[in-house]
Amino acid sequence: MSFKIGDSVKVKKGVMCPEDDSICIAGWQGRIFEIEDDNLVGIRWDSITLKQLPQEYIKQSEEEGMDWSEMYLSANEIEPTLSRDSEETADQLREAMESTSHWLSDGEEGKRILKVITDAEDEVEAWNDYLSQVLIFPFDAEVSEPQDEGPLECDDQLQVKGIAEPDDLYGVLVKVSCGRERFVFPLCDLTVLDKKSPNYRPVKDYCVWFANR
Repeated sequence: MSFKIGDSVKVKKGVMCPEDDSICIAGWQGRIFEIEDDNLVGIRWDSITLKQLPQEYIKQSEEEGMDWSEMYLSANEIEPTLSRDSEETADQLREAMESTSHWLSDGEEGKRILKVITDAEDEVEAWNDYLSQVLIFPFDAEVSEPQDEGPLECDDQLQVKGIAEPDDLYGVLVKVSCGRERFVFPLCDLTVLDKKSPNYRPVKDYCVWFANR
């Protein structure tokens, strides 16, 4: 069977994952994007297969620096089939999954972050809603990032009074007081002083997400 770029193909029965022989990939479907001289065929999974990828497989691939959205197989291991979606649909889902999948390799912290942002249309809004529900105000915090301008500097201590509003550039903003002065300040630049506080972990998770978004 000869294939060409763009063909929709399906993995034959009994075929196991080349990188993990405990995973049966029979029925996985996608489109050919490359054909090599040694009879290897590069396949990008369609949106249906992407949705059904085992989370542990994605996690392992992320940890090993491998691309879970595609695979190279022998031409003898695949067969032609009808397309189940458009290439644009598959690309859009792949991009959406790639924007969050790297958190799977970050242990419990990554799992907590994923719970907040998975399926969110606006991740900043999702964090704003989540933190509004879980944080207990007021709490003491410290400016943990250098400030290019403004009245506050790194290591300044202040009290966080509440959530102000989300901002596309600065993320979740909070109302703070430092002495008698009142400000609106980016939460991503703060660290909760009391590490035993129930506020410490949610704020730290948010700051990690913001720094790596």
